[in-house]
Amino acid sequence: MKKLVAFLTVAGMFTFGVINTVIAQDQTPAQTEQVATDTAAQTEAATEAAPAEGLVADEAPQQSFHQVLKQKFIEGGALWMFPILLCLVIGLGLVIERILYLNLSTTNTQKLLNKVETALETEGVTAAKEICKNTRGPVASIFYQGLDRHSEGLEIVEKSIVSYGGVLTGRLEANLSWIALFIALGPMLGFLGTVVGMVQAFDAIEAAGDISPTVVAGGMKVALITTVFGLIVAIILQVFYNYLLSKIESILRAMEDSTITFMDILVKNKNVKA
Repeated sequence: MKKLVAFLTVAGMFTFGVINTVIAQDQTPAQTEQVATDTAAQTEAATEAAPAEGLVADEAPQQSFHQVLKQKFIEGGALWMFPILLCLVIGLGLVIERILYLNLSTTNTQKLLNKVETALETEGVTAAKEICKNTRGPVASIFYQGLDRHSEGLEIVEKSIVSYGGVLTGRLEANLSWIALFIALGPMLGFLGTVVGMVQAFDAIEAAGDISPTVVAGGMKVALITTVFGLIVAIILQVFYNYLLSKIESILRAMEDSTITFMDILVKNKNVKA
């Protein structure tokens, strides 16, 4: 619980800092309009002053993707864009934590099985347990639990492996439900912002008493921006979520296959010394 609280605090501070940076770097609409007017005037003057051979003034440089993204984020409004950004930051934090955990949980099972079998045949159960203890990953932990109950019989060993395997499976799947929550929450917040923006647009139409394109288009554009960002958040997190699922399935298959081979090794060395 303490780790979760600390993680949420760091994520919130990071998100707040990103928003402040974006707002501080962004120009006001009046400044943007003035810059665009000055640029157009300079371009027109340069075109008129060009030689008769037909030289044309260079076009004004287009905005970069970062600048466009920043501008649209500001247009969407902090009230709706901040929760969507928070979903992305926390979701990516959980994804990174899961990726690191699963990569550390990946083990070369065939190499481990060969070491355990050699240790059982030459030095006994204690040496095999030491090898499993010094190897990271759920497969080595399962082997250690089985070797720890070797003296109690193969039936007890099998039950111990099955029980502990369920515990390790739960650890591998930890935090996936939270990632799924943020995948669903991002678009829902975006749709909520869109609906509220449409209501505000209709209020503006009612106040103006006219359904002019200018009145309608401004409110609708801002309303749809929240949906766009919400869908982007969901797409990013969904890709990582599917990667995590495939990684977990790969580890679970390795656990099942190696456990069967491990039991065969124990059957072959059931009378080995402790």
